[in-house]
Amino acid sequence: MPIKIPSKLPAKKQLEIEQVQLISSDTALTQDIRPMKVLLLNLMPKKRETEIQFARLLGNSPLQVELTLMTTASYKPKNEEHIYLNEFYYTLDEIKNNFYDALIITGAPVETLPFEEVAYWNELIKIFEWSKKHVFQRIGVCWGAQALLYHQHQIPKYSLNNKIFGIFSHKINPAKLRLMQGFTDIFPMPISRHTETKEKDINNFSKFDILAQSDAAGIGMMINNMNDDLFIFNHLEYDFDTLHQEYQRDLNSNQKILMPENYYPDNDVDKAPKNVWRPFAFLLFANWLNQLYQKTPYDLSTLQDRKI
Repeated sequence: MPIKIPSKLPAKKQLEIEQVQLISSDTALTQDIRPMKVLLLNLMPKKRETEIQFARLLGNSPLQVELTLMTTASYKPKNEEHIYLNEFYYTLDEIKNNFYDALIITGAPVETLPFEEVAYWNELIKIFEWSKKHVFQRIGVCWGAQALLYHQHQIPKYSLNNKIFGIFSHKINPAKLRLMQGFTDIFPMPISRHTETKEKDINNFSKFDILAQSDAAGIGMMINNMNDDLFIFNHLEYDFDTLHQEYQRDLNSNQKILMPENYYPDNDVDKAPKNVWRPFAFLLFANWLNQLYQKTPYDLSTLQDRKI
């Protein structure tokens, strides 16, 4: 089944080029099924690129997915014009009476700040609390995963001496093969982080299972077995050149930055990197959507009655 996005969203053109199946609102209404409703809280500065990255993954499923884009009201990013955000994005006040199968919280370029010093932290707490009665499951990505863990369980993030930057191999936990079904024992994940979440803190909670881990880069993915919230500390959604763009940006701004590891062929920046992680990104989201579909209530309004 295709993914439903706003018909005028600029990302639509790129998704059509990639032959991601899309569906119009009128067509969706004629199908006698309930779409999976996914809310994307997009905290990344390049919102249009991030929209495409997640819509691409959500569209690779036999299920019909309705994607709603969300932003913060208390902070307006400098990289996106306000007209664009006003047209395609919603704030909490605008969707607070709605219900969703899932909330995805993206990464954000604020990871070196203490959580409480992030401009929209108080609003983010309100979104997390609202989601308890309005969202069935959550996915936190990179800083979004760290923020969710910190709010829910006071699990800290730790600053690194050097940024973890590049493509790193991860081992899967064979005990969780349902969500990781089809994965090879070792698979690659792009990483771009100044901070980490430590295994010693996660091990204090029996409800958490680590799904994927790297000897060089630590925890890659974990899950809360009580509510199936998923925490992805790295960026399987990235395009083949996203790390390249970040590298060039930092070089041009004279920041101290090392070449991304295991990324450029022969460590030659003039050679285009290959996207060896995308098949696993598609697989993870297909497995996750299938599992979500089997567990989420048909009538999402019943979420307001569940005990937390």
